[in-house]
Amino acid sequence: MTTSEANGATTAAPATVSELEREGDIAADFIEELLDICDLDGDLDIDARNGRAYVSVVATEAGGLERLSRPDAVAALQELTRLAVQNKTGAYSRLIMDVGGSREARETELERLVATAAERIDEGAASAALPPMSSYERKLVHDFAAARGLVSSSRGEGRDRHTVITRA
Repeated sequence: MTTSEANGATTAAPATVSELEREGDIAADFIEELLDICDLDGDLDIDARNGRAYVSVVATEAGGLERLSRPDAVAALQELTRLAVQNKTGAYSRLIMDVGGSREARETELERLVATAAERIDEGAASAALPPMSSYERKLVHDFAAARGLVSSSRGEGRDRHTVITRA
């Protein structure tokens, strides 16, 4: 990836499709090796969309991916995979990992959190704070809140960064 200088700040240029495909291939090689070491079975799907490489590990019948599909394990695996990609490409990766449908399950959970927050606001609360989450998850929360006609903002720093939802 290239960088450009704008008003003294360095920003990364959007990744090309070929760069994202390369990231996906590197990530898939890393994950396949990890699955082999752990003696786990899974099929890999690679996609490039919205300026990110997406790698999904799909469980086979006897895959044994249950432990890897837990949210904290997926986050750790995603970070390790991003580092492996970065090591090979020399560029920061915004890769997204999914293991056994964990992303869809997490999206459903986040949508429920926003629904619960909306109920609290409807019952008279001025705002509803959600627990800390990743930037990707906060983006989903912002989208879910906006779809309900609510306003959301991120607050806090680092691991404590969270979303607060209020009335529009």
